[in-house]
Amino acid sequence: MKAVRFHSYGGPEVLKIEEVEMPEPGPGQVRIAVKAAGINPIDWKLRAGYMHEMMPLALPAGSGFDASGVIDAIGEGVSGVSVGDAVFGKGHHTMAEYAILQEWAAKPDGLSHEEAAGFAVAIETAARIIDQVGVKPGQALLVSGAAGGVGSAVIQLAKAAGIRTIGTASEPKHAYLRSLGALPTTYGPGLSERVAALAPEGVHAALDIAGSGVIPELVAITGDPSRVLSIADLSAPQYGAKTSFEPTESTKALADAAALFTAGSFTLPVEKAFPLDRIADAHELSAQGRVTGRLIVTIG
Repeated sequence: MKAVRFHSYGGPEVLKIEEVEMPEPGPGQVRIAVKAAGINPIDWKLRAGYMHEMMPLALPAGSGFDASGVIDAIGEGVSGVSVGDAVFGKGHHTMAEYAILQEWAAKPDGLSHEEAAGFAVAIETAARIIDQVGVKPGQALLVSGAAGGVGSAVIQLAKAAGIRTIGTASEPKHAYLRSLGALPTTYGPGLSERVAALAPEGVHAALDIAGSGVIPELVAITGDPSRVLSIADLSAPQYGAKTSFEPTESTKALADAAALFTAGSFTLPVEKAFPLDRIADAHELSAQGRVTGRLIVTIG
């Protein structure tokens, strides 16, 4: 089968499409014929070597962590699904014609493989950090860098849980944030004053999605560094804030999001879809950090 791999750390040009052996599902896993796979910031950060100390790779390495497709093989101990079922979920080396998923949910009939391909990582991350930052129903949450995949998922999962959100993004993206259920504002100087005007009662917690050096200001806004969490700024603990990089089990979160989609309460729109032979272009666009929703690669 064809798969994206890289033999050394570097820029997008190190990505190659190569012929590799078909993976076999182990216990608790399924194999899918991949229809589309998502592009996440972790993909290009790993490829560039930025995560080498935290997540060292055995090279050559594959790429991709989420995908949507059709089950074509089932591992030992798996129940509730059959060959031919359409699913989306999380795995490793998903940027390939066939991939193994460790966690998955049934793809709703009205959800395209292209959009579903970008669901898993964003949903898992969003559900995890909402829980870890300790925000509760009826409270307000500030999301810095809210228009990307994770931010979009945070806003919608928070809304479903009764949590109000304020999201920062450039002004052209404010209508998009409103459509998801957030109160939008711009980032940059004066953020504290703008947030205070939108939430006079204050915000209970803040999430840093973009890693744009805002941790001190988020700590000042919440009044408590333990209520600030970043998934993009390794310096956050210097200010007493939390970081979160380790994925948690997400099968329930994926199924819950699928149900919200069916109910018309969840979407992660695809900003741009690339064919597999333009994987380098997809990485390059993701690294620019201005994506609204998700980027995906179509494969099957």
